[in-house]
Amino acid sequence: MQATSQDIVDTLLAQHQQIKTLFAQVQSATGEPKEELFHELVALLAVHESVEESLVHPLAEDKLPDGGDVVPARLAEEQEAKEALAALYDLGVAHPEFDPRLAALRDAVTAHAEAEEAFEFIRLREVVDPDRLVTMASAMTAVAAMSPTRPHPGVPANPAANLLLGPPLAVFDRVRDAVRDATRGAR
Repeated sequence: MQATSQDIVDTLLAQHQQIKTLFAQVQSATGEPKEELFHELVALLAVHESVEESLVHPLAEDKLPDGGDVVPARLAEEQEAKEALAALYDLGVAHPEFDPRLAALRDAVTAHAEAEEAFEFIRLREVVDPDRLVTMASAMTAVAAMSPTRPHPGVPANPAANLLLGPPLAVFDRVRDAVRDATRGAR
């Protein structure tokens, strides 16, 4: 008997739960732990959205009868979230406006995730071969490795832009993250 592999929908649903958990942890933390958790949340959201833009949204647009209506709404929500997340990143966790803005972002991201789950993810299972969804879960690893770890609102939300601009931005972000982590450890 062969074990069932996790498909891309399972993986994205698990990431949605992880994102909700990280929002709660950031909201309740203080000081350096809050900053570390926030950076973890930023990276997860940036990579997660890149994967969706590269793999899931194009599939939904192609395979779902109303994909041409569903996907643009999700992309618009993702763009707003990227802009809000980038602004929060620049603001910093110690700023007095951080927590209220984080709460607003959390609410928007939660509503966005629920819409993706209802209008894309679950419906894709009805129209896409299960083996293809499993294969796409494997492709997520490659896309994630080439994805930036910080939102870049100026990058168009499409597979071509992610393929062309994602890798150099990913290298830049990962070097920046390593420098940040190294300087934090030196303090």
